[in-house]
Amino acid sequence: MRKTTLAVTSALTLLSLPSFAAPYAADARSHGMGNTGVVSADYLTAPLHNPALGALYRENDDIGLLIPAFGVNIHDEDDALSTVDDVQDLYDSIQGLPTPADEAAMNRLLDQLDSSMPIVINGGLTFAIAIPTRFMSMNLFSAGYVEILAAPDISDATNTAERYLNSAVNLAAFGSAEYGVSLSRTYTLGGQTVAFGLTPKYQQLKTYTQRTTLDDFDIEDYDKSEVSKNAFNMDVGIAWYHEAFRAGLSVKDVFKQDIKTKLGSYTYELTPQATVGIGYVSNYVALSLDADLTTQKRFKELDDDTQFVRIGIEGDAWGWAQLRAGYEIDLENNLDNSVTGGIGISPFDVVSLDLAGSYAGDNQFGAAANLAFTF
Repeated sequence: MRKTTLAVTSALTLLSLPSFAAPYAADARSHGMGNTGVVSADYLTAPLHNPALGALYRENDDIGLLIPAFGVNIHDEDDALSTVDDVQDLYDSIQGLPTPADEAAMNRLLDQLDSSMPIVINGGLTFAIAIPTRFMSMNLFSAGYVEILAAPDISDATNTAERYLNSAVNLAAFGSAEYGVSLSRTYTLGGQTVAFGLTPKYQQLKTYTQRTTLDDFDIEDYDKSEVSKNAFNMDVGIAWYHEAFRAGLSVKDVFKQDIKTKLGSYTYELTPQATVGIGYVSNYVALSLDADLTTQKRFKELDDDTQFVRIGIEGDAWGWAQLRAGYEIDLENNLDNSVTGGIGISPFDVVSLDLAGSYAGDNQFGAAANLAFTF
C-alpha cells in the first residue's frame, strides 16, 4: 500500500510540472523555418500542417514519397541524463565497497540530481505518399509522436549506498499514432483561387506513468503502466493564393479526445488546434508567419497550455539547395522561445534531403531530418 501511495503521489508531482511540449510535426523543412507550415508546407507534407496544401503542386509533380521525416527535441536544462549515467557507473564500479572519496563523489552527483529540472524528450516520425492531380490530390500518411518526462526523486538517507538505492525517477509519457488519407482540391470562387483539404484519420492514443529506482532507470523504459485508446478524428484546412502570396487556416483534431493516466487519475486532452498563416512562397524565397488561434490543451488538471506564434524564412538556390531560419514563441510562457535553422539539398529536383536544428538554451535543443523523392 505504501508503495502504491508513493507512486501515485510521485505521478501527481511529476505531472504538475509545466514541462510538457505540444505535439509537433516531424518535418525538417518546417522545423528549420520555426515550425511554420500552414501556408509554406509543400504538397508532400501537407497532412502535417494544412491538408489544403496538397492541391498546391507544380505541373511536373506526379508522385512524392516521404520516407521518412524524423524529429526529436530534448529539454535537459541541468544535463540530468549525463548525471544519471555517471552515478550509475560510479555505483557499479565501487561494487559495494566505497572509499570516502567515492562516497563524496556519489553524494555530489545525487545532490546535482536533487536540484535538477525535469528531463523532457519528444520525438516524431512520419511517412507519406502523395499523388497530386487536378481532379483530387491524395496523400496517404502515417505519423507517430511520443513525449517523455522524467524527474529524479532523491532520497535524504544519510548512508550513501542507501541514499542511492532508495532514490527514484518518476516517469510520465504521452504517445500517439495516426494513419490517414488527406484529400484536397482547388476551386475558383468569386475570381479567387482557393484550395480546400480534408484529412480523416485513425488515432491510437497512449499515456504512461511509472516510478522506477535510480539504479534501474533507463529513459527507453517509458512504456510501462500503459493506458490506450483508439479514436477517429479529422483535420480540415483552407488556403488562398494569388501568384506568390498565400493565406490559410488549418484546424487539427476537429473531434476532441481525452485519455486518463493509470496513476494519479489525470486526463490528457487532445483538443482542436486552429492555426492561421500568411506568407509569400516563390521559386527563390519563402516567408511564413503562423499564429495559433487556440491554446493547445494537454493535462486537464494542470496549467500546461501552449499557444505559439512562429515565423520562418527560406532561400532557394535554383531548386538545388535551400537555407532556412525561424523563431518560435509560446504566448503562454510554459516553453522557452526557440531559434531554428536548416538546410536542404535537392539535386535534379528528384531527391530531397532536409536537415534542421533548434536551440532554446542550455541543453535544450532539437533536430530533424527528411528524405523525400519526387517524380
